[in-house]
Amino acid sequence: MMKENLKKDIKTFEQFAKLADYSFVNRLNCDPDAKFNGDNKESREVFSGHYVSVEPTAIKEPIYICHSENFFNDLGFNKSLIKSDDFIKMFSGDMSNISYPMENISWATGYALSIYGTEYYAQCPFQTGNGYGDGRAISVFEAVINGKRWEFQLKGAGRTPYCRGADGRAVLRSSIREFLAQEHMHALKVPTSRSLSLFTSKKEQVKRPWFRNNSYSRDPEVMIEEDVAITTRVAPSFIRVGQLELFARRARKNEHKKAYEELEQIVLHLIHREYNDEINSDLNLEEKLILLAKQFQNRLTSLVANWIRVGYCQGNFNSDNCAAGGFTLDYGPFGFIDMFDPKYQPWTGGGMHFSFFNQPNAAKKNFKSFCSSLKPLLSSNLNSLKELEEIENNFSKIMHIKIENMWASKLGIDKFDFELFDELINLMIETKVDYTIFFRELSNIPNSINELEKSFYDNFENKDIKLRWNSWLEKWRTKIDINSNESIKKVSNQMKSVNPKYTLKEWYLVLAYEQAQEGNYELVKQLQEVMTNPYIENSKEFEDKYYNKKPSNLFGMAGISHVSCSS
Repeated sequence: MMKENLKKDIKTFEQFAKLADYSFVNRLNCDPDAKFNGDNKESREVFSGHYVSVEPTAIKEPIYICHSENFFNDLGFNKSLIKSDDFIKMFSGDMSNISYPMENISWATGYALSIYGTEYYAQCPFQTGNGYGDGRAISVFEAVINGKRWEFQLKGAGRTPYCRGADGRAVLRSSIREFLAQEHMHALKVPTSRSLSLFTSKKEQVKRPWFRNNSYSRDPEVMIEEDVAITTRVAPSFIRVGQLELFARRARKNEHKKAYEELEQIVLHLIHREYNDEINSDLNLEEKLILLAKQFQNRLTSLVANWIRVGYCQGNFNSDNCAAGGFTLDYGPFGFIDMFDPKYQPWTGGGMHFSFFNQPNAAKKNFKSFCSSLKPLLSSNLNSLKELEEIENNFSKIMHIKIENMWASKLGIDKFDFELFDELINLMIETKVDYTIFFRELSNIPNSINELEKSFYDNFENKDIKLRWNSWLEKWRTKIDINSNESIKKVSNQMKSVNPKYTLKEWYLVLAYEQAQEGNYELVKQLQEVMTNPYIENSKEFEDKYYNKKPSNLFGMAGISHVSCSS
């Protein structure tokens, strides 16, 4: 039973501390070898247990950049809390001033890796999978706030046993991207982890591979020195499909005497944390697992349809980057599409299997890995196994329905029309349109193609193409309910509620994090203001700045059109 807290104005760190309610460390198993490995900051194999206790490594003399005012309001946190010395210390990695009933405990977790449904072990430094996990993500707090459980996790807080030789730090550049992207996605009405706060330091720098200025290279060319940062991300849990896979692999291989038990524990804990409202605790294990598969399938298919709706591409959608709660997690090599291209892929190492229009297939592969992780728990029940396989095989059908419904909503029509859609996609590719601007301008219910020209990258002089576009518009207008001025306004408003005006393009971000590296955070705060209100008609100043096509000289440019996994 969750402890419920109805306070709505948390002003002090002492009040914040009283929200503490730790379920992960209290209900699950700690790595039994942790006590033999000092501070647990060196890479090593972790053979069992659900977590390793590891203390964050604080950044020196933390500098506040920003916090999420919207999320603070959602949690009932007063803005004065961000000024508390103890709050600043904790969320910049210093756990020395913890107040009761908060516990001075922090933890890291391991997971397995599957890429597009194929199990991998080679990326683990020990070639066993027992050293794979997030080397720089450390959870520091868990609380129930207004009846909802949240876990607070520092990203960039130093080494864990899963660091695989790296330094465990995050750089300012990637931390700004993640901080802004999480709150932007929430404002876009896409399920996501949330951003709490962002701190940096001028007292510590790390080296990362990156690109030369104005380079078009696909691979990083130089090592650059960047300021470190810690961003705090918050979610109901951080359990990933890859985490379930780790315990399922151990159970399948009977790697230790508690392997099966630990798999069952982590799966039941996932249900407790993420699906408590949908899955009755009185059901037996088999019934719970079948409902879990159905619920996750529903969430995952809705999530990916939403990604495509807003032009988001999760460039590295492995099972370890797939939240088992069905929300967006781990903003590493992500991107929002500029010029429409079904093969858009922001990450140089991602490949076409994680490209924009292939995300439904990538999700299907992750769902297969998810179902495979449940199967050891159903091995003695053939009927349940068969039912699980039927759910797994139904994924494509459910995904297809969600995608069609999404396109219908973007086009303002009641029922998906394949011919209308297919003709549109081909025209969008052929004439090079900005994805976000095109659908937003379409939401104004244009009478002719001239009203959509703002979204076109090429000069619109081809008469044949113009005729085809106008023909398409005429067909489209017959499909929507526009019999009166009132109905036109209604359809337009409905379309604008699903077609955002602003999305977080990389070429906006670059200038923001370059200025931040010099100590100027104004552009970060401006982007935060615009991108947390992505559907509204903003000021002319913001529209002129952020509602524009990508400049032609930036296409193909390294660090803007594509990024490495350096963070």
